[in-house]
Amino acid sequence: MVPTLRSGDALLVRRGGRVRAGDIVVARFRSRPGLLVVKRAVEERDGGWWLIGDNSFVQDDSRAHGVADVIGRVIFRYYPRPFRLS
Repeated sequence: MVPTLRSGDALLVRRGGRVRAGDIVVARFRSRPGLLVVKRAVEERDGGWWLIGDNSFVQDDSRAHGVADVIGRVIFRYYPRPFRLS
């Protein structure tokens, strides 16, 4: 999710609730249920969400793993510098 988020950022996540296209979310890919990811929701597909990362050079998102189930929506980054994401 570079440049929006970096490794080590601490996030406040609201579980459940409504997700809209463009939101940053925490999710699990159906093809890799052990992998927890933070990505941008693009569109609803097959009862889940199509997710894309902000870094166009890294394709470790729905282009590689398919549809994901959203756990929650990222509201706020509180470390290292506070930043509202919604």
